[in-house]
Amino acid sequence: MHTSHALIASENPNRLINRLCKHWGHKFAVHLGENEGRIELPLGECRMSADGTTLAVELQSNDAEAQGRMRQVVAEHLERMATGETLAIDWQDGPAA
Repeated sequence: MHTSHALIASENPNRLINRLCKHWGHKFAVHLGENEGRIELPLGECRMSADGTTLAVELQSNDAEAQGRMRQVVAEHLERMATGETLAIDWQDGPAA
């Protein structure tokens, strides 16, 4: 299992979770909670949680190629959902501490 994570500063991380889950909810299995969301993508699973002005994202996939592609796809979609704000997304290998 391959895992990556990123802590992303955002003015409204809950809005990003909500928008991304609703965007992908038409195609994939999605769970949306009060401060968290989970999306089951063909490449793997994306888990998100919000804490103040931080969006924590964790990605899990079965192989390194899928992991790299999922990092790219999730980052591109988060940037699209972050209308009016610029996100700095720095993926780290392994689960969040």
